[in-house]
Amino acid sequence: MPDVLLTVGTRKGLFIGRRRRGTWEFGEPHFNAQAIYSIAIDTRGQAPRLLVGGDSAHWGPSVFHSDDLGATWVEPKQPAVKFPQFTGASLERVWQLHPAGAEAPDVVYAGTEPAALFRSEDRGESFELVRPLWEHPTRSKWVPGGGGEGLHTILTDPRDAQAVTVAVSTAGVFRTKDGGASWAPSNKGVSAVFLPDPNPEFGQCVHKITRDAVDPDRLYLQNHWGVFRSDDSGDNWTDIGGGLPSDFGFAAAAHPHRAETAYVFPINADADRVPADHRCRVFRTSDAGNSWEPLSTGLPEETHYGTVLRDALCTDDADPAGVYFGNRNGEVYASGDDGDSWEQLASHLPDVLCVRAAVVGG
Repeated sequence: MPDVLLTVGTRKGLFIGRRRRGTWEFGEPHFNAQAIYSIAIDTRGQAPRLLVGGDSAHWGPSVFHSDDLGATWVEPKQPAVKFPQFTGASLERVWQLHPAGAEAPDVVYAGTEPAALFRSEDRGESFELVRPLWEHPTRSKWVPGGGGEGLHTILTDPRDAQAVTVAVSTAGVFRTKDGGASWAPSNKGVSAVFLPDPNPEFGQCVHKITRDAVDPDRLYLQNHWGVFRSDDSGDNWTDIGGGLPSDFGFAAAAHPHRAETAYVFPINADADRVPADHRCRVFRTSDAGNSWEPLSTGLPEETHYGTVLRDALCTDDADPAGVYFGNRNGEVYASGDDGDSWEQLASHLPDVLCVRAAVVGG
């Protein structure tokens, strides 16, 4: 069983767990009293680099990094992410940190609120605004979602470093094929039931997107009502939520190795943000959304109210895969067998905002 690093961002600090020889241990929290909205574990270098988007009520948002698995942290002397003066905007928080693929070994992307994309070429120590998306002609019509106007999802294409897909709440999905020089909405088939026109070119409240492990053209999307799949990199989307107890939710994650396999955590409704049917269950598809199965062995059987947020469900890169989620009850659960069975790793933490995991040893 490989060693795994599990990072848990909460409303009041970062918690780091480590599985060694099958046993989990958690240390003391980092970044006391800071809300940790984004985490990345960059395993492309000789040593893993941890990147954290923290938000201090006193000092404001910042991006920190560690090259020793969290033993020490570095905050750049100048803000890593900062809006240029001409934008008239200021950084509210960093919603997403995403290392690009092996073809761009030093590139890291950041998604922010206000909704913008930033690009780093030094593994996340400094970032520059991707201006063409900031200046997109539709931007004046973007409307903040309930949690703010955030760019919360970034996907890079493993075949092409110039191809990037992002999701914005509530502007929808946008894609570039030329390294960010131009961007186009990619929401055909994704519904916006809360708008007068439920099928607009943009304006959908996309909650999360994840990419299939085997077919890079296949994407899975959790929407504000609706779970969708694209088989052409986002040109078109089809509804795959019919087998779920509710197609409202926030999180989506793909299996790291297995084709057509992804996970979601259904929520009752936008006006009732608790687990579907008040039951703590992850749902898995093994056939690209044609069917779904509930995964609950080892999870609480009693009535449950722990909501899982958009970045609080993830997989690691082990085989069989580890699957992890945390909820707003401050509970963290883990599966070491693709989601077939679960164990509770932590309880009584502050609200869990995000989780990330990676294999860091043999």
